[in-house]
Amino acid sequence: MLLKKADSKDHQIAELERLQSGATGERRSRIEQEIRIVRAGIKGEQEAAYLIDFSRKDSEHCVVIHDLRLEIDGQVAQIDHLMINRILYCYVFETKHFASGFKITDDGEFLRWNDYRKSYEGMPSPLAQNERHVAVLKKAFDRIEMPSRLGIRLPISYFPLMLVSSNARIDRPKGFDSSGIIKADMLDAFIQKKADSLGFLDVVGGLAKVVSLETLEGIGKKLVRMHKPITFDYTARFGGEKVVGNATPGNMPISNSQVPPAPVRPQASPNGLAGSLSCKACGKGSHLSVQHGRYGYYLKCSACDGNSPIRIGCGKAGHKEKIRKEGNTFYRECPECNTSEVFFVNAPAGDSPA
Repeated sequence: MLLKKADSKDHQIAELERLQSGATGERRSRIEQEIRIVRAGIKGEQEAAYLIDFSRKDSEHCVVIHDLRLEIDGQVAQIDHLMINRILYCYVFETKHFASGFKITDDGEFLRWNDYRKSYEGMPSPLAQNERHVAVLKKAFDRIEMPSRLGIRLPISYFPLMLVSSNARIDRPKGFDSSGIIKADMLDAFIQKKADSLGFLDVVGGLAKVVSLETLEGIGKKLVRMHKPITFDYTARFGGEKVVGNATPGNMPISNSQVPPAPVRPQASPNGLAGSLSCKACGKGSHLSVQHGRYGYYLKCSACDGNSPIRIGCGKAGHKEKIRKEGNTFYRECPECNTSEVFFVNAPAGDSPA
């Protein structure tokens, strides 16, 4: 039974295309890249949703929820697909679209192929990300009235899985368990294999907690009511004029985005570099630039030649922010919160600090 389809992302594409139409140079390239990323994500999720729905949207044995976003106790879970059956087996799917494939090291590090640079580059682990989603999902279930047997609340069994495109290349390691990574078109075979591998006690235990479709539907609808859609402020991220009121392409305000912005020095947020963005050696802030070294990004002071560490964090337990560079602009991003904001902008080469 299908309880929720994925939220439409047409408004995201429309807003990005609006900003793209008035952008030039590097800013236009960054917007175009974001459009490609959003469309690739949509394509991957639609492919997975189709294969999940094909045999389950009208099923009387499970409920399906697509694109479920939960916010609980300051933690966020963006669950691509969720499937719960009548013995309360909960399959949590994280979908990824890889244009050129990926590989996993023996230590469990994920590397995706950059076809432009012809090399592998690191990426956050989708498996670890999905485990965090499960942790938030468990909190959601704790807030839902669940069926019981003999006064004991029925437990839920969780199966976090990563779904990838059917034609994606996966280089699997020998020393790391990658069985939770499956191609979308192999989902049915995987679930059947999982069922066939259950022992006698697992089967008996599962049958002991079978719930009715009506009960299962009620549980699923309670989860759907907890859904909190995400909003994207692409104007703040990429610059340009906001659309006010009922503005349409014909009456949108003229954008000043074609005027190259002057270099800025954003101050650190409360969760960023302790205090403010200043050199820890000389205390100056106007001579700083973000540089990359052996241990990652750091702040370089041209006044005293000192180095200062960059410490960032969204403030939520288990979340790990990172720095992403685009040209002279550096963003602080949290994959778990799905947020991105400007952290620092280096002055163009040749410019002297103020």
